[in-house]
Amino acid sequence: MHEPYDNDNVFAKILRQEIPSIKVYEDEHTLAFMDVMPQIDGHVLVIPKEHAATIFELSDTAALACMRTVKKVGKAVQAAMDAPGITTFQQNGKGIGQTVPHFHIHVLPGSLQNLRGHAVQFADPEVLKAFAAKIISHLD
Repeated sequence: MHEPYDNDNVFAKILRQEIPSIKVYEDEHTLAFMDVMPQIDGHVLVIPKEHAATIFELSDTAALACMRTVKKVGKAVQAAMDAPGITTFQQNGKGIGQTVPHFHIHVLPGSLQNLRGHAVQFADPEVLKAFAAKIISHLD
């Protein structure tokens, strides 16, 4: 089942630079930025610049670009946050918890244990900027 794409979703607005984000990485096809309501310190989101609500609407080109960015950013998150590994996940559909109808992959340092709630509380932007700088310093 296709989810309708909402051009006014928060990630579309970030891509249009109508609202700010704390950018970690950007290339021609993707953007990686700090989650403003992180489930754990160092929580990064990777999104395609292509408009797709779920993986089912995402082109193969954009999917590949997202995975390349997840690999690059994931290594940097793991190193910056001194984590034993990273967890990546993404959800497809409002009914199972996808809160923004724009395809995105969560990159979390460590495991799924001890996470804060999803989209529950805003973090201090200055703290997020410090984590972003640390992650950026570990990008290849």
